[in-house]
Amino acid sequence: MDNDGMDKSTRSSAADTVGDDALMGIAEMCEAFDVSARTLRFYETKGLLTPRRLNGTRVYSKIDRARLARILRAKNLGMPLSEIKAYLDMYGDHGEGRVQQLTYVIETTDAAIRDLEAKRAEIDTSLNELRLINQQSRQALDAKRSRSKAAQG
Repeated sequence: MDNDGMDKSTRSSAADTVGDDALMGIAEMCEAFDVSARTLRFYETKGLLTPRRLNGTRVYSKIDRARLARILRAKNLGMPLSEIKAYLDMYGDHGEGRVQQLTYVIETTDAAIRDLEAKRAEIDTSLNELRLINQQSRQALDAKRSRSKAAQG
């Protein structure tokens, strides 16, 4: 489950539950993706989403739904909004930047994997050290208690 309360499969199916050409209103988007209207408007001000307007009301297309799913996923992975925007803008108007997007994803995920593996190695080292300290402290305490009992008895 993601921080925004929605797992990836739910979010993906939410984007696909409406027909390809169907438009969704803001309330439907909020419900489908478990986000607030304020969140959608914020993403719009940052240039991440560009819903059309029908009679002054925001309406979201299949492309908008796909973009929101990507935004939420990237946000959940800790990517800053500026990087999310740069990634989304690579796509272009007709997908001409898809190779560039995929290259970017490969490079950034490779770097993130390396960083996390290094952090995991540091955590493993720290855990081993803490376990050793804990074990030595338990042995020292047991020895103290044994000597104390022997002196009393």
